[in-house]
Amino acid sequence: MIRVLVVTVSDSTVAGTREDRSGPAVAARVEQLGWHVTGRELVPDDSARITELLKNASSNSRADVILTTGGTGVAARDVTPEATRAAIDREIPGLPETMRYEGRKQTYLAPLSRAVAARRSHAPGRPGPAGPAGGSAEEERYRRHDASRHSAHHGYRTR
Repeated sequence: MIRVLVVTVSDSTVAGTREDRSGPAVAARVEQLGWHVTGRELVPDDSARITELLKNASSNSRADVILTTGGTGVAARDVTPEATRAAIDREIPGLPETMRYEGRKQTYLAPLSRAVAARRSHAPGRPGPAGPAGGSAEEERYRRHDASRHSAHHGYRTR
């Protein structure tokens, strides 16, 4: 079974001024796929804190896959891609390229996503867009291309 950690990146959710809808949507989709959600984390749009969480989660073998939602847009506080790059060993550029291509079919804003797919310490991770519709749509595209299943079972496990 693929173990997944879902991380929501959002200043407003951490501050309590906005409900986290994307994290639960991603977690629900993960469970629909038959994977196991090992935990959900909430972190502000703070590069150092995001990087630390990603490094700790992958080093502690908390999950085979880490999915983040939020912080991939073009706003000044959208730092998830940079924080992810600081925590990884290698990018996997084809996945976000495919997600943006498929996302374009649903919204003209999809090309503005700066999503990153990567691996660290044998744990693939992929930052995705905020919002329950975006998270669900992204996970559907991710599943359709079967890349995460391949990554998790093809030598990229944390244990």
